[in-house]
Amino acid sequence: MKNHDTTERQQLIDWIADTQRLLGRVFARDRSLPLLATTLTMQQLKVIVALSFHESASGQELARELGIGLGTLTGIVDRLVAHGLVSRREDPADRRVRRLTLTTQGRTLTDEMLDAGTANWRQLLTRLDTATLRDMRRVLGRISEVITEEPGSSDEGVSGHDECGRPLPH
Repeated sequence: MKNHDTTERQQLIDWIADTQRLLGRVFARDRSLPLLATTLTMQQLKVIVALSFHESASGQELARELGIGLGTLTGIVDRLVAHGLVSRREDPADRRVRRLTLTTQGRTLTDEMLDAGTANWRQLLTRLDTATLRDMRRVLGRISEVITEEPGSSDEGVSGHDECGRPLPH
């Protein structure tokens, strides 16, 4: 009996993963539009996205996170500053250190990239009945719990709270 449970479990996981891949393809075009519209290089985009997860970061912290040299990062940041997407400021705790932050324009760009496709996802959800939406909320809530239970998990976006810090409904 246990082997049947294992087989069924694997089939369910496969079906869910395939469905997620299908959804990814359906929404890929909308998600890629902000990326296709930008003239930034892949390295510049990586810096922008990495900074979007921090209030600010030193050049050394960011270079370490991205696995690149500080000199390489400096050139990338220079171009992002020129584009008006990143700003440098003195670290109040150590004047030798420069903190990097996204400007309002940089934050808008990352928000557009992260939020792309949301309108179509919401449109799809409006076609589901309330009972199905409740089931989805329950399942996605459980997935969020599992993510936050993982050792080393630091994803703030799945903390059981929305982007404004309000508790998600149960």
